[in-house]
Amino acid sequence: MGRKSRDSRRSRVAATPPRPAPAPDAGRALAAAALAWVIPGGGHLWLGRRQKGLIFLVALPVMFAIGLWLEGRLFPFDPGRPLDLLAAFADLGNGLPYLIATVAGLGEGRVVAATFEYGNTFTIVSGLLNMLVCLDAYDVALGRK
Repeated sequence: MGRKSRDSRRSRVAATPPRPAPAPDAGRALAAAALAWVIPGGGHLWLGRRQKGLIFLVALPVMFAIGLWLEGRLFPFDPGRPLDLLAAFADLGNGLPYLIATVAGLGEGRVVAATFEYGNTFTIVSGLLNMLVCLDAYDVALGRK
């Protein structure tokens, strides 16, 4: 088994045409992103990325809950106050935890609390991180990652 048999093996491997990559499905990618918004980590779990999905499923709602526990505020959508509007949009990024907290009347915030700003930071950052998780799920579904 010399050089000749190795060369013939290489030529057979090289002669096989490469498999075409499956076409990306934009609908599936949008569904993964929407699921990732509603349930933080849900898009990754649906796509089979269990480890990332579980981490997001635990970390982001816990971060949001810590923000509420620290007496942070869920900002209202008030077009007259642009910074509050941006904070409200960031809070909305939390998906279902945000909707549950809003319906339950949580997130009133207590401005005089020493932890008020920390609570705001936790709720806002958890929403922004979940938006990045949604984009990541979208990219995974399209095969970019």
